[in-house]
Amino acid sequence: MNPSLSSMIVPGVLWGLVLFSVVSWAILLVKSAQYLRQKAQNKQFSKAFWGAPDLLTAAEHASQYPGSLARIASSGFEALLVEESPRTTQQLAHTINRSDRLERNLRQQIQKERRSLENGQAILASIGSTAPFIGLFGTVWGIMEALQSIGETGSASLEAVAGPIGHALIATGVGIAVAVPAVLIYNFFLRRLKLASADMDDFAHDFDALASRSAFSISRQAIASKTTAAVREAS
Repeated sequence: MNPSLSSMIVPGVLWGLVLFSVVSWAILLVKSAQYLRQKAQNKQFSKAFWGAPDLLTAAEHASQYPGSLARIASSGFEALLVEESPRTTQQLAHTINRSDRLERNLRQQIQKERRSLENGQAILASIGSTAPFIGLFGTVWGIMEALQSIGETGSASLEAVAGPIGHALIATGVGIAVAVPAVLIYNFFLRRLKLASADMDDFAHDFDALASRSAFSISRQAIASKTTAAVREAS
C-alpha cells in the first residue's frame, strides 16, 4: 500500500468518529425539538378536543390543530364520514363497516406517527454499535504502522515505541467516547417513543369508545344526551 495513503488511515478514522459524534448530538437536538413540539401540540389539541360539546366540533378542531393526536383524530373522522353503500359502489373501502374502518384508520395512522418518531434512531443504534470497532480498527492499524517503523529504524527503545502506540490508542478511546453518548441518546428516545406510543394508543381507544357511543356518526348532538335518551328508552 502507498505509504502516504497508509498514514492517512488513522487520521481518517478519527475524523470519521468525530463526524459520528456530531451526527449523534445533532439528532439529540432535532429529536428533542420534535418531541417537545409534539407534546405542546397534543396538549393544546387534547384540551380543545375533550372540551368540544359534540363530535362535529371535535372534528373541526382535528382539522385545525397540528400534532400526532390531531392527525389520528382526523383519520378517525375520515373513517366515520365514509358512507356505507356496498350495493351501489365499486370501491372496496365502502364495503367495510364503519367500526372496522375506524379501527383500521386509527391503527394505520398510529403506525405512521411511530415511523416519524423513529427517524434517526437507527442511525444512533448503528453509531453506538460500530464506533468502538471503528476506533479499534484505527488502533490496530496505528500499532501496525508503529511496529513497521520500529522494524525499519531498528530501535525498540521506550521513546521510540511509546509515542506511536500511544497515538494509535487514541482511536479506541475516541470510539468509546462516541459510542457511549450515542447509546444513551438512543435509549432515551426509545423510552420517549414508548411513552408517545402509549399516549397515542390510549387516545385511539378513547376515540373508538367515543365513536361507539355516538353510533359511529358525526353530528351536533351531544353524546351525553344520546346516551341518556338510549337509557331512557331501554328502561
